[in-house]
Amino acid sequence: MADLIYKPVPHLHAEFIANAKLRPGFTDAYEELALEYALASQMLKARAKAGLTQDAVAQRMGTTKSAISRLEAAGRHTPSLSTLKRYAAAVGCDLQVKLVPHKVA
Repeated sequence: MADLIYKPVPHLHAEFIANAKLRPGFTDAYEELALEYALASQMLKARAKAGLTQDAVAQRMGTTKSAISRLEAAGRHTPSLSTLKRYAAAVGCDLQVKLVPHKVA
């Protein structure tokens, strides 16, 4: 087999989103998933701050790396509160959930 050289492809997220917003329906679909994206972002930041890999979190939770990958993928999976609590504990965090009243115009 030929020697393979790893060449990562850069991902320019802001540019990607700007281009995606040009597609019909993207903005509405993206906004519908805002909460899921925010949760996924918090999960990734907490895992990074804890210095853990997906494998390490999976081991602490008694599950698989692929299950952690699904948890951290916004919009693909809706985890239960008990799963989120276990994830939070695995990365050294507490889970807080709150309801925020709508602002009256």
